[in-house]
Amino acid sequence: MKYTENKLQKFRSLTEFHETFGLPKPEHPLISFIRLEDMTLPEKALADHLVLDFYKIAYKDTIGKAKYGQHHYHFGEGGLVFTAPGQVFEKPRSNKSKGRILLIHSDFFLSYSLSRKIKQSGFFTYATDEALHLSEKEKETIFSLFKIVDDELNSRIDDFSHDLIISQIELLLNYSSRFYKRQFITHKAVHTDLVAKFETILESHFTPEIALQNKTPSVQYIAEQLNVSANYLSDLLRTLTGLNTQQHIHNRLIESAKAILSTTTLSVSEIAYQLGFDYPQSFSRLFKTKTSLTPLAFRKSFN
Repeated sequence: MKYTENKLQKFRSLTEFHETFGLPKPEHPLISFIRLEDMTLPEKALADHLVLDFYKIAYKDTIGKAKYGQHHYHFGEGGLVFTAPGQVFEKPRSNKSKGRILLIHSDFFLSYSLSRKIKQSGFFTYATDEALHLSEKEKETIFSLFKIVDDELNSRIDDFSHDLIISQIELLLNYSSRFYKRQFITHKAVHTDLVAKFETILESHFTPEIALQNKTPSVQYIAEQLNVSANYLSDLLRTLTGLNTQQHIHNRLIESAKAILSTTTLSVSEIAYQLGFDYPQSFSRLFKTKTSLTPLAFRKSFN
């Protein structure tokens, strides 16, 4: 989606964010911990959508309903929302929300292995309606980590503070990964329906006749058809089936390719192009990786 200049507002620093929402200057230029109750919406109108140059981990008590595919599921508990730098999200609508926000500039992770790990945490690209909904016990765990970070920032910044805060953020990400897996499993009834729709979409694209007429669907395309984000779909499928979205697509593609190889005289190049590959070598390499045979060797062995 494209955003016009007047509909998108960018925050380049934590200080700018604090000033806009009526907060005191952050104790540290690269990380801050905020209580939502302390924030006030600015008198000057905000743009419809905001984008930050830093990570945001927000817990909100007001998340009461989450959407999974075409379904809505009600929660009594609040939830965590993760936003990566450069990700666009809607502006806050009121001052009535309660919760916590942890803002972290990527420079805070420099020289730490967490710099790579946080980029690999897929939930930073989940949609807002794919929030991590916490039980009361899980909330206690997350809030205990928030408190340590808050204490370090407000009462005892010293030579150890940076390392200690980094360790708490890493723990927070580890617990979030665990809790998301729990969420995938405990909401299995809702997700089973999503997986069934996913299988239907793949089936419709990979019958031999249709596969020769349409490009192979991308992960992003399938996610959009299911109304979920691409990373959320892959993580969900990996938890429930052991394979991510791309692996499912590749498996179906290979099965379709086998059918085409065994029932037509099309060349490998023709099959590769019609299945959506820009280069026949890429198709042949994937086919051999999945079957231990080249496409021509498979055709020969089949015949």
